Amino acid sequence: MKEQKRTLTREQVLALAEHIENAELQAHDIHKITNDYPDMTFADAYDIQWEIRRRKEARGNKIVGLKMGLTSWAKMAQMGVETPIYGFLADYFSVPDGGVVNTQELIHPKIEAEISFVTKAPLKGPGCHIGDVLAATDYVVPTVEVIDSRYENFKFDLISVVADNASSTRFITGGQMANVEDVDLKNFGVVVEKNGEVVDVGAGAAVLGHPASSVAMLANLLAERGEHIPAGSFIMTGGITAAITVEAGDNISVRYQGLGSVTCRFV
Repeated sequence: MKEQKRTLTREQVLALAEHIENAELQAHDIHKITNDYPDMTFADAYDIQWEIRRRKEARGNKIVGLKMGLTSWAKMAQMGVETPIYGFLADYFSVPDGGVVNTQELIHPKIEAEISFVTKAPLKGPGCHIGDVLAATDYVVPTVEVIDSRYENFKFDLISVVADNASSTRFITGGQMANVEDVDLKNFGVVVEKNGEVVDVGAGAAVLGHPASSVAMLANLLAERGEHIPAGSFIMTGGITAAITVEAGDNISVRYQGLGSVTCRFV
């Protein structure tokens, strides 16, 4: 993502941010925005995402964390990109463990099993690496991410999805917090059950070989915009499993080896 040139005017960025955020808030789908702006770059897309973030903060929402997306090497190869993407998490995205996710507020939700890091020291790129991340981590905690693209049929390209806040919508943290030295983050296993049936399994290494790599990449991506990861940040590191479609009536339970489980219901 060295591509930092911009093709959109400030007015276009503001208009697109409003258009995409309205789709999220009103739960209706839209065409991918690169249909109308085929020359858009990643820099444009992040400008839109940061404007959506600013709109939420201006409305009194708190930003409570960050998330990484596209963190499997296989997925990146498939999409022809070299780096994952990131998005932000607003306060109303958070659902308590065992809680309820209202599908009427969403368009076509899917869930992914993840592990999240909470930092105790700031992390700054460029050049941030796994060692820096592990030293700056307060604890890790199991998390289920609910993703929901605002684009029709979940069809999009990478630049459109960055502008759409990396399909962020809801997340559920649960299980047990643990120190990084107490978890084999590379090899710990995850089992996803939907309505009592196992639908997917995975291991921590699915996230860039080691979930801490994801946090390091986030610090390096943020550095491109002169931003960093502050101490006390909550960071979802990306899907350990594939994205699994859910609908009203579904019960989800994700078991994390040595870290308990996270559950939620979709209504």
